[in-house]
Amino acid sequence: MSGIDRPAAGDRGIAAAGVHVPRPRLPTAAQREVWDAVRAPGIESVAIPAADEDALTMAVAAAERALGAWDGDRADVASATLATTTPPSAEVGLGGRLALALALDDGVATAVLSTDLLAGASALDRALDASGPALVAVADAPVGDPGADGQRLGAGAAAFVVADDAAAPLVERAWKTESNPGVRHRPSGGDLTGLGVNRYERGAVGTGVGRAFDRLDVAADDLAGAALHQPHAGAPYRLARAIGLEPDVVARGLVADRLGDAGAAGVPLGLCAALAAAGPGDLTLAGFAGSEGGGAAFVLAGGLAVAGLDALDGGVEVAYPTALRLRGDLGDGSVSGGGAYVSLPSWQRSLPYRYRLVAGRCPSCGGLAFPPEGACPSCAERVAFEPAELSREGTVVAVTVIGEGGAPPEFADYQRRAGPFATGLVECGAPGGGTVRLPAMFTDVDPGAVEIGDPVRAVFRRLFVQEDVARYGTKFVPA
Repeated sequence: MSGIDRPAAGDRGIAAAGVHVPRPRLPTAAQREVWDAVRAPGIESVAIPAADEDALTMAVAAAERALGAWDGDRADVASATLATTTPPSAEVGLGGRLALALALDDGVATAVLSTDLLAGASALDRALDASGPALVAVADAPVGDPGADGQRLGAGAAAFVVADDAAAPLVERAWKTESNPGVRHRPSGGDLTGLGVNRYERGAVGTGVGRAFDRLDVAADDLAGAALHQPHAGAPYRLARAIGLEPDVVARGLVADRLGDAGAAGVPLGLCAALAAAGPGDLTLAGFAGSEGGGAAFVLAGGLAVAGLDALDGGVEVAYPTALRLRGDLGDGSVSGGGAYVSLPSWQRSLPYRYRLVAGRCPSCGGLAFPPEGACPSCAERVAFEPAELSREGTVVAVTVIGEGGAPPEFADYQRRAGPFATGLVECGAPGGGTVRLPAMFTDVDPGAVEIGDPVRAVFRRLFVQEDVARYGTKFVPA
């Protein structure tokens, strides 16, 4: 034992955490029925993003859980950082969308970190140095050739609220900076790839994480758990041998066996699993490797409950063709006609009720209007509505299924990937009384299984793309 000093009460670290993992899971066994060789060592299944999921929607889902588990007020969050190597567009402002979708204060400082597996480590590093509560969301959905690297690629998101007086305070951190071109890269518009030179790649990863760990005043036998770089389930054990960790320490933070390679989110997801298994006196290591080598090492003390962690072992198995369709590898997304056009200025004005279900309360009669525009539906007066955020839980009051080929043109690409989907009306209540019925799309559910009277919960998902801009909004999943 190194005899390191444990953090004092009030030290900064992780105060709350949340996880999101896509529901569809492709078993590796199903890929072996198609391909003679499958390059996914130790991976039992990979998580496949749903047709309406991307890095932003997964980040919002994980962050919503982390904020819900935190005993603070989200209005006090001073900074919010999204880390991903797979942003929805090559250039797009995601910080504002993240803040609005999570109902953060409009003075929150936002940042988006991308292009490197170390993006999650950098986001956590910034949050630990920030003043005030900081939100970190790391989400990724790497893409690759279905017959090569794509066989092991998964998806997921982890989010942390970093604050003082944390349940899991930071003990130490260190970095190792280097450049080994070609270890892991993705050309613009292309698939994830690497040089395929195992000795070169392993040396770059091992040196980066190992040297960062060596700079800590923490011995290997001080650690009870570790979340290490995990492009597949065998890689963290190889790293562990290099720095002297026992297999059971690594097993606490292993998630690639169930989710596949989740890119920049792999280590944060493993850290969530390891912290959830940690006791009050335990130390946990997060060892990040960069896309061109280099590394970062963080050691935290104690543990905490992680919201949504049960999703690691949940999900629904899908067949191989379904997985290809969900990823957009099958079919042509082009459609005839432009569908219902909503200008971007009009769309922007509607974001509060599309993202957060903000209705309007009539100051004259107390009636509710959704959307909060025009005359009051109760008293017919033209008024300035008072904002009233609806409950994010509701009840299905009408439902129908849009079959293959029946979707409006703007939803045709979504239907190509998702298949038939259910839509209808959901009734939600508001603080102060009253209910509103609003049009809804249902997701993460067999469309034929949605019935009138079912309880449902609002989630943030991608709706469609228009004018080359992804349009996001609220859908509903079974509660």
